Amino acid sequence: MKIKGVLFFLFPVVALGGCASKSDLVVVSDDVRKLRTESETIKSQSAASYSDVQQVRDEVSQLQGKLEEMGYRNRQTFGRLGLEDSLLVQKMDNIDTRLGRIEQQLGLGSQKSAVSKGSVGAAGSVPASVSTDSALLNDGVQKLSKNSYASARESFTALMQTYPKSSLFDDAQFYIAESYFSEKWYEKAVLEYQVVIAKYTKSNRRPAALYKQGLAFEQLGDQVNAKARFRDIMNVYPSSPEAAMAKKKLQ
Repeated sequence: MKIKGVLFFLFPVVALGGCASKSDLVVVSDDVRKLRTESETIKSQSAASYSDVQQVRDEVSQLQGKLEEMGYRNRQTFGRLGLEDSLLVQKMDNIDTRLGRIEQQLGLGSQKSAVSKGSVGAAGSVPASVSTDSALLNDGVQKLSKNSYASARESFTALMQTYPKSSLFDDAQFYIAESYFSEKWYEKAVLEYQVVIAKYTKSNRRPAALYKQGLAFEQLGDQVNAKARFRDIMNVYPSSPEAAMAKKKLQ
């Protein structure tokens, strides 16, 4: 009788314990499902993040490729410019040497030296009062503005001959080229601009010389060399005003 009583009292406890275990299992099962869902979400987010990172890496790689390509093109451009410059300067030096010999044979050397010393001679020669390199440059620029092209060139040439160490050499050479361009002697202008391009590589006149040489080629009907010069400006001096004008020319 006592044993039955004990069993009677234990049965509800066991039943309650069994119910509690099932409830715990349900809770644990829900937690597992939640963890699995969160894990899948994290995996999905990680995959998306990896995809974004990979896309950024691809874009960086593409930019690096473009930069390397631009560097290669610039090296090619500089190499081609250097080759062209050296060849044309050599030709011009040969021409100058031959002209000097012809002038000596014809007795023109003395007249040329007189001009270089700033002596007063024929109309349009350099005034004796012009005694400095900057004064000679200004004198030439003033004559150029009055369309006195030959007289302007005398002043620029006198500057270069009288002051061989002047810092205004590139300016004088550029204005000599400008005088021929203004005179519509485009073949000569191309050669004179080339001297600026080849000899004065650090001059601030160089972008303008490249652009104006392109215009001179254009006037001569040489579209190939004209476009080549405009592209050179855009590659070598992309931030210059001449590059913006060259871009319009190529459009």
